[in-house]
Amino acid sequence: MNTAARFFVGLNLGVNACWAFVPPASMEIKTYHTLTDSSRKPFGSSFEKFQLEVSRSTLKSSSLAKKKLFGPSQLFAAVLDGTSSAVNEDDRSDSVNVVLVTGFESFNRDLYEQAGAIVPVECKLNLQVFADSDIRTTNEGINENFANAVKNADAFIGSLIFDYDDVVAISSMLPHVRGPRLIFESATELMAFNRVGTFNMQSSGDGPSGPPPAVKSILKKFSSGKEEDKISGYLKMLKMGPDLLKFVPGEKASDLRTWLEAYRYWNQGGMNNVKAMLQLITQKWLLENENGDLEKVSSLELPDLEITPDVGLLHPLLSNYAANPKSYVSWRLSSECKELAKQQKFKLAPNDAPRVAVLLYRKHVITNQRYIQDLIRYFELEGIVPIPVFINGVEAHTIVRDWLTSQREIDGVSKGVISRDSTYKPNEATSVDAIVSTIGFPLVGGPAGSMEAGRNVDVASQLLKSMDVPYVVASPLLLQSIPMWKSNGVLGLQSVVLYSLPELDGAIDTVVLGGLVGDKIALVPERVRKLCSRLKGWIDIRKTPPSERKVSIMIYGFPPNVGAVGTAALLDVPNSLENILKRLHREGYDVGDFATNQDACGESLVAALTIQCENSVIAAGADRMQCAIEQRMERARNGDKTVPETLARPGGGLGRATVRGVDMSFDELEKILGKFMTKKVRRAWSEKERGPGINAKGEMVVSGLQVGNVWITVQPLLGVEGDPMRLLFERDLTPHPQYCAAYEWMRLPQERGGVGTQAVIHLGMHGTVEWLPGQPLGNDRQSWSDELLGGLPNIYIYAANNPSESILAKRRGYGTIVSYNVPPYGRAGLYLELANLKDLVNEYRTVESANGRSDLKEAIFATCEKCGINSDVAVPFNLSELSTISIDVFDEWIANISNYLVELEERLFSSGLHTIGRETSDEELSSYLNAYFSNKLSEEEIKNAITAWHQKEKTNHSHSFLSWIQDFAHNFMGDVIDSKLDAADNSLLQEATNIIELLARSSSEEMDSVVNALDGGYVLPAPGGDLLRDGTSVLPTGRNIHALDPYRMPSAGAWARGERAANEIIRQHRESNNGAFPETCAVTLWGLDTIKTRGESIAIVLSLVGARPVKEGTGRTVCFELIPLNELGRPRIDVLASLSVIFRD
Repeated sequence: MNTAARFFVGLNLGVNACWAFVPPASMEIKTYHTLTDSSRKPFGSSFEKFQLEVSRSTLKSSSLAKKKLFGPSQLFAAVLDGTSSAVNEDDRSDSVNVVLVTGFESFNRDLYEQAGAIVPVECKLNLQVFADSDIRTTNEGINENFANAVKNADAFIGSLIFDYDDVVAISSMLPHVRGPRLIFESATELMAFNRVGTFNMQSSGDGPSGPPPAVKSILKKFSSGKEEDKISGYLKMLKMGPDLLKFVPGEKASDLRTWLEAYRYWNQGGMNNVKAMLQLITQKWLLENENGDLEKVSSLELPDLEITPDVGLLHPLLSNYAANPKSYVSWRLSSECKELAKQQKFKLAPNDAPRVAVLLYRKHVITNQRYIQDLIRYFELEGIVPIPVFINGVEAHTIVRDWLTSQREIDGVSKGVISRDSTYKPNEATSVDAIVSTIGFPLVGGPAGSMEAGRNVDVASQLLKSMDVPYVVASPLLLQSIPMWKSNGVLGLQSVVLYSLPELDGAIDTVVLGGLVGDKIALVPERVRKLCSRLKGWIDIRKTPPSERKVSIMIYGFPPNVGAVGTAALLDVPNSLENILKRLHREGYDVGDFATNQDACGESLVAALTIQCENSVIAAGADRMQCAIEQRMERARNGDKTVPETLARPGGGLGRATVRGVDMSFDELEKILGKFMTKKVRRAWSEKERGPGINAKGEMVVSGLQVGNVWITVQPLLGVEGDPMRLLFERDLTPHPQYCAAYEWMRLPQERGGVGTQAVIHLGMHGTVEWLPGQPLGNDRQSWSDELLGGLPNIYIYAANNPSESILAKRRGYGTIVSYNVPPYGRAGLYLELANLKDLVNEYRTVESANGRSDLKEAIFATCEKCGINSDVAVPFNLSELSTISIDVFDEWIANISNYLVELEERLFSSGLHTIGRETSDEELSSYLNAYFSNKLSEEEIKNAITAWHQKEKTNHSHSFLSWIQDFAHNFMGDVIDSKLDAADNSLLQEATNIIELLARSSSEEMDSVVNALDGGYVLPAPGGDLLRDGTSVLPTGRNIHALDPYRMPSAGAWARGERAANEIIRQHRESNNGAFPETCAVTLWGLDTIKTRGESIAIVLSLVGARPVKEGTGRTVCFELIPLNELGRPRIDVLASLSVIFRD
């Protein structure tokens, strides 16, 4: 037998991390590793390695063996002490094996290893630390090393474990753990495995579960009584619970105290507290199992808890944590701070710079994550005074509510239009210009609030509305490495944390600040600068007086050269544009003479912009455009019918708007776009193919109409004529040069010859900037939408019924969405040959004689063929059989034709176009209600409801709403209802009145939200959707709409509908194919349809295949499982799914 063992140690130069493993002679040499190097390879290039050969006899007699140090942690400590020893297998059998899973916090792996290394040797700790990436193998099996570690574990510790596959893997292993199981802040399925002695968190079982009644009564004392404060109250309980439980008798209370004590150490964090927690667990295990030197073990004293405040403020120049924002700001603006900055050569932002609250993870602060200090430094360098508040994560809303305010809120309180919560602390609070959360998740509850996403959205939105400042979520990725983000974008659960959940609260302008490099969090400085530029964009426009603000409005002209300039889905762009300009005038903006000129109109503006988009006009250059427009005005005055008639008005109906444009060379573009991005454009677009918008000299033409301080322009075409969608399908293609020039010149300051726009309004659904090449999610420096928008606030007026595409505008195009309502609904009706067919069918049914009916058969058949109905309604005969077909067969076909015509006639569609800033007429209200209630309310009842609502608006609201409803019902329904008002009818009446009010509010709040967004304010969030399908939750419009959490699709209702649809598909196929099941079915999956239906199409696919969703404890769908064939009761059906791009993303 070889009597020598090899001892490998790798030391990271400058970083406290190592690998160490001393194998027994009978074992193969392996490597234990705790890595900070991004390569994840032992002994990387930044490491120095050495090898020692030690005889086995030396190992046995070594001082390390005598000290009974066990495991890689102790070996690490011993190596640093200069000792060289090993642990044999006999010694390991007496150790306390503890497995610790870091979950989201792989960056703390080193800290936990080092904490384990300093646990007293008497505790015989053998600690093994695993990150989430160590749990499963690439083929989705459980990692053998992890499985063996848990099987042999005496104790288990886990934190922040949410990935469902990890949860399933760990759950299957936890029953093997012999002793304490401590799971903190993880998935509910895992939390149920918590156990210390007789205390556990199982909801059911043979033994006792949860805290004893006496303890439950204690827990209730730690909350403010507000629903949204329960979780933060729970954290207060954890802080004091162990001390209170000293006085609660019973073994279970004692064991609960141990669990709380362990969590208190864990929550406070830092190496010494983690060491104390590990000591607490191992001591308890050794004493209970009478293992080791019990006298020495029992004599060990637990270290005192090193307490960091639950919330506080920090700064690289501040030696201690500030207690509250007010004291922090006082210090930050003091001469003391300036002197410290001078001594340490630390650049501070000016004292009058914008102030931004930055919410940080407390645990990242107390574990000294370097990115925290770097983030603060970058803010200061970019001219922003950060107010960095660290929190546990669950109490973000209490910081906003109690510690932060804004000048807008202060003014509102002084005027009596805003009332603050009683918890507000004026002696500790400070005013800020914006809020940035690096936490993600919902504002209320943080990670715990995600358990019931959307539950406290109203609380969050009302707090943020009162503040009325931008609420931005920006964070480094904690679940993805920077290379993974660069190659694939933000994925999976990370996208939910950073985008889906915060958007429910109205978060905007999400920026990925960095990600993991190995096991460490790193910032990308350029992304921090991007965040700061966007924050300053919103803050600067608020601080600029309205009369001086420079705004651009961008309309669309797609497809090109077919009269589409000034169009958008479901929106009357010319009249909406006119109303926006007039409202801006009332708000104090400079819109020239447009708002006061009675001849000025939106139609003329659009007509003039259309002229600027003509190829012949572009070829002449920007300088000739004013002349071209004036020539058309002259032609209009001369009666030329090919020119829009509004141009014949005095001044062309332009309200003295004039052309403002530029002819830009490629060299000039490079100066403002930068060499890096310009090089990409030159490579993609040769001189022979520069794309659209180029004049005869080869220059890029950018033009629009200047109306006071408002510049109105047409968004450049996405691709080229004949191939307008080219950019969507060529991954490496860049926007064409003129597209780049338009956005860059729009943003370029006036002193440098540009428009100097401070905010842009994209008017209508939808533009193209959000579709430009770049990251699918999580913009980086090379994403073109990120480059062209820069720090420009983007107010995006978007149709409320399209949340699927609006999330691209929000996430890739930094759009603050302001939704507009869909137009009123109308019935399709029948026309031309369809109306004629209906008359023929009705005549056939009324004719009694056989001869009369026979004469109509051929006419009906011929008309059906002309209308194409025979392809929709099966014909059980052909024309030659008409004379011989039986009456019953023909009558059945006639019945099917009649039903089909009724369906066509009653089909709903959007009638007309919506206009922003125009009140909803009574006729439109009636159309909405008719479509919504169908036959549940008559025309007369709807008319009376609208009339009554108008009357209510004129009253002083002296009666309660219910009494008003009853009075109204009595007035229009008479004595029939009087004292016997049917509950259902009363409910319908209230619903009708509610819808009328919401529709009326939409008319005003759409424009109000545009104005408030231009003022750098907060726009209330709401789900996107359609009144008929989604109900009143989508009203009023004028909201920052969001989509749904994709992890909650399909919903229960969508699953039921999809299952029925799948069964109907199967039934119809079997009826037509002698009982045979279909083998393959094709299903198209659309993003918009999926969001509208809450996942109906997904449910159809799953049902056909014979699968069903699997939900975890929070109700999220995490995977799908096949239904066993004996349960399914039929063959599985293959599905060919065609995915739209939006659905895929």
